[in-house]
Amino acid sequence: MAKVTIADIDPAGKTVLMRVDFNVPLDDEQNITDDRRIRMALPSIQSVIDRGGRLILMSHLGRPKGDGTDAKLSLKPAAEKLSELLGKPVAFAADTVGDEARTKAAALADGEVLVVENLRFNPGEKKGDKEFAAALATLADVYCNDAFGTCHRTDASMVAVPEAMDGKPKVVGFLVAKEIQYLSEAIANPQRPFVAILGGAKVSDKISVIENLIGICDKILIGGAMAYTFSLAQGGKVGDSLVEKDKVELAKELLERGGEKLMLPVDTHCGDDFKGDCNKVIVDAGEIPDGYEGLDIGPKTAALYAETVGAAKTVVWNGPMGVFEMPPFDEGTKAVAQAIAESDSTSVIGGGDSAAAIQQLGFADQVSHVSTGGGASLAMLEGQEFAAVNLLDDK
Repeated sequence: MAKVTIADIDPAGKTVLMRVDFNVPLDDEQNITDDRRIRMALPSIQSVIDRGGRLILMSHLGRPKGDGTDAKLSLKPAAEKLSELLGKPVAFAADTVGDEARTKAAALADGEVLVVENLRFNPGEKKGDKEFAAALATLADVYCNDAFGTCHRTDASMVAVPEAMDGKPKVVGFLVAKEIQYLSEAIANPQRPFVAILGGAKVSDKISVIENLIGICDKILIGGAMAYTFSLAQGGKVGDSLVEKDKVELAKELLERGGEKLMLPVDTHCGDDFKGDCNKVIVDAGEIPDGYEGLDIGPKTAALYAETVGAAKTVVWNGPMGVFEMPPFDEGTKAVAQAIAESDSTSVIGGGDSAAAIQQLGFADQVSHVSTGGGASLAMLEGQEFAAVNLLDDK
């Protein structure tokens, strides 16, 4: 699945249209509260401008309905932050394919950068509109996809734009290249034992992942609230825990198919309220008393999971073990994260809550790869094909 990267082409004197993920959080005054996504795109950006390329950056931000501009979701703050990080001016166009974008794109000199306005202000982006895509495609000589977080989508900027640039180079940026390397290739040919750790609230969110990984992994460790649906499927008592009663039969099927590969918690850390200072009790799995809900895996499970992870050569983690934002119910997630960090395995942390947890706990530098895309990493673990990646140039 190796693709031609931005490093493999010579951008000098050419205009590169790069899809980035600048979907950053903003406060009420439109200040960026976390610029990590912009910083993570810097290597690909620098690669173009340092070698004399002209760069146009496009991204979405938030979920506008495509019915015009919304100042609260403008990419202008992202352009300003990028200018600050690069230490040089960054031009901004208040439209995507209108007169301003075309004029400013044409005026770019070698080594200069333009950010166009939020793609989703235009209804053509979510619809995959070919006319909108063609207008974007005419702005550049090279297409580069460095937005892994949207690689599982078929938005115009991800699929129709590179299709409209047929005959021109279509490459990946460094972020997407790394995601493909770890999430696709490391999983396709894992060193064994290969252990997957799946948490989160709902079995329904992870059905396809579990089904796909049962045929690939040596062990699948289950945590988070979805463990209580499995417990219910085994006839256990779950008290007031979050469960999906309509997924109990499915959980039974997965347990049957998974056999010894599927590891469930052996004990549970419970509380009588959803807050850190509630009354707490640790019980064996399937013995949660009425009036209590499971909020984390228990210490025996944490030790068992840590031991299993310690022996692994490849680890994929998607979803926390409990309510990791609320001590003391962060202990299970912390134990698993530490075990991954201390192991000598190739370790891939899925996006979303797992990425937030590993960052928050300070272990991000001790794992092989932290994914930038929650939904996209899940889709890749499910074994989905990505049209947005498949149509790019192969090495």
